[in-house]
Amino acid sequence: MTKHKKTFTLIIVAVIFFMFSCKNEETAVSSDAKSEIAPTQQHPKLILTAQGVQAIRAQLGRIPIFDSSLQKVKEEIDAEIALGIEVPIPKDYSGGYTHVRHKRNWVVLQKAGLLYQILDDEKYAKYVKDMLMAYEELYKTLPLHPKTRSYARGKLFWQCLNDSNWLVYVSQAYDCIYNYLTEEERNTLETNLFRPFADHISVDSPQFYQRVHNHSTWGNAAVGMIGLVMNDQELIDRALYGIKDLKLDTKEKDDDGGFLNKDGKAGFLANIEEPFSPDGYYNEGPYYQRYAMYPFLVFAEGLLNVKPELNIFDYKEGVLLKSINALLNLSDADGEFFPLNDGQKGMSYYNSALVTAVNVSYYHGDQDAGLLSIAKQQDQVLLNDSGLAVALGIRDGKEKPFNKKSINLSDGPKGEQGGVAILRHEDIELVFKYAAQGSSHGHYDKLSYSLYEKGEEILQDYGLARFVNIEQKGGGNYLKENKTWAKQTIAHNTLTQNETSHFNGKYDIGSQHHSVLNYFSSDNENVQVASARETNAYPETEMLRTMAIIKDEDFEKPYLLDIMKVTSNKANQYDFPYYFFGQVIQTNFEYNTPEILKPLGTKNGYQHLFVEGIAKANDKNSKFTWMNNRKFYTLTTITDRKDDLLFTRIGANDPDFNLRRDPALLLRRKNAKGTTFVSVIEAHGSYSPISESAVNTKSNIKELKVVLDTAAYTAIQITDLKGNIKLFITANINTSKEEKHNLKINDKNYEWSGSYYFK
Repeated sequence: MTKHKKTFTLIIVAVIFFMFSCKNEETAVSSDAKSEIAPTQQHPKLILTAQGVQAIRAQLGRIPIFDSSLQKVKEEIDAEIALGIEVPIPKDYSGGYTHVRHKRNWVVLQKAGLLYQILDDEKYAKYVKDMLMAYEELYKTLPLHPKTRSYARGKLFWQCLNDSNWLVYVSQAYDCIYNYLTEEERNTLETNLFRPFADHISVDSPQFYQRVHNHSTWGNAAVGMIGLVMNDQELIDRALYGIKDLKLDTKEKDDDGGFLNKDGKAGFLANIEEPFSPDGYYNEGPYYQRYAMYPFLVFAEGLLNVKPELNIFDYKEGVLLKSINALLNLSDADGEFFPLNDGQKGMSYYNSALVTAVNVSYYHGDQDAGLLSIAKQQDQVLLNDSGLAVALGIRDGKEKPFNKKSINLSDGPKGEQGGVAILRHEDIELVFKYAAQGSSHGHYDKLSYSLYEKGEEILQDYGLARFVNIEQKGGGNYLKENKTWAKQTIAHNTLTQNETSHFNGKYDIGSQHHSVLNYFSSDNENVQVASARETNAYPETEMLRTMAIIKDEDFEKPYLLDIMKVTSNKANQYDFPYYFFGQVIQTNFEYNTPEILKPLGTKNGYQHLFVEGIAKANDKNSKFTWMNNRKFYTLTTITDRKDDLLFTRIGANDPDFNLRRDPALLLRRKNAKGTTFVSVIEAHGSYSPISESAVNTKSNIKELKVVLDTAAYTAIQITDLKGNIKLFITANINTSKEEKHNLKINDKNYEWSGSYYFK
């Protein structure tokens, strides 16, 4: 237990000691009998504790954000109670009525249980009891769910994943009314509902449960949490370590193409050990990290309260709490998560799972005052011990801004499988992905990036192809275009060779490799650089990408310098897209627009790109300016007359309109072995439709030029419109901070220590 947690626990004890009176919230256990029960065996004991209940009651009416959160939940649950209980026979996919109703029920049950404990109002306990008994009556009659799409079918839901969601929440409700029920009622629920439920998602569905994946994390937490409530050590061990003595086919795959149990690892602890890097990055990406954080954290809290000897928040050097900080840093200026891998745009830290994450991190961590500012923005807290701690911190004015800084997050269990670099300066954010495959939710996008200004996308990562929980679109599940488009290399801002995706689009190959960091430097906020190398995406081809966010006093805003050095022993075609948003304003090249739109290719994502414009690039520099959200952006890229420039738009071969019709400019370089792509992206100017004034609408770059390009160094000269010249030199090898470099360019010597030179 951390020192801060101990301090807050002492506060709770003091509050209880000085309370004038307190009703006994547990009708089935007398106060004398309860005093003889060890704290770890009292109920509630998962994420809300009996001790916490007393502290909360003592503070009600004096903790504004907690009081308002409680009132909102009370109004919500009172409305549900008035509607009555409905437990329909399951029949639908995601988004369908029965799916949504059962999903709603798990939330309502959990919240009603909390209200019973905090308000000591028996109507909430009775409501939970009656609904649980309705589920007991239903569940013992259920076969497998009638929808057969999932690799692991549930009973209440079409997949075991959602069954596990249900049990994670409902175990908390059961914990809250445990002592309200008679022993006979508890035996009925445990024998006919909870134990069979836990068995179905585990021993009856090992392909779902016995693996390392966000699915199995939910399953492990579900089995473990109901085991903690029931004091069932067998279930707790099954949750922590997996199904004993079970071996699965190591070649079997799930619906997304990922291996079910390639390495034989399973259980909650393995799901902490394997997907998280020491920095707290989760290998599936922030969207699924957000999804998995809830079961990780609530089960961890339950273990801390019931099995404190496990020291779960210290496991793997405290990676669960580290992961919350990492996840918050994987969001843009608006709090929306970067859509790496399979990620839905718009998911943010306003999601309920992040309310849990922020509360838990503050309570069990170092009580970082920056977290309070996020909690204040979220405008709600959990109705439990951690929520009380946050509410008290906010009430007492302790919050400080949560400052997101440039950060390099390693990937892999030991931090040795690449990573994700985020460079930030003023309103500009660069997200540079050089990570491992990312499990079955990973994309084939080595050395890809996305660029933001004030939370708005300048150059986008497409994210996933799915309409989550919208039944009309494939039952709310992943669409075929997720594989034919969203995962493909050409869908990302990175290099595609010979119209073939990285690793030939094969998970079996991609999952064996990762990119390697060349260097990361953010010490000088005005010149921040991330550089990484990829040697396995294409046989006999090496890619080295160096990306710098530079704040130059001669430019209005920080700009991005992008250097992609490609080395190959054979001639290839290279495609280099820029997925922009907005309106084309100006180009310095002539282009033709075809009368009939045709796809750019036939496979590997190319079949989904319409060609809307065709041009030959300019000698030296090609420039393209566009406007989006009343701001201007310009791409300046080094080209020659052999290069092609293509305006493309997503949407070809998409009769169901499953894909967004987003544009791109694609630079194509044919018949090239070694080549270097160099570009600068400027953010500049603004437009007001009210005053109809346009300010600083043009690029400030006169010329972009490669002045040296060897195996050891690449040097780029940037000349602005006023004739000011800046030189950026990146070390392609020997990049340690202590390394001394001496280089002659055009009869001039340059000396520096470290990875790069800029002046």
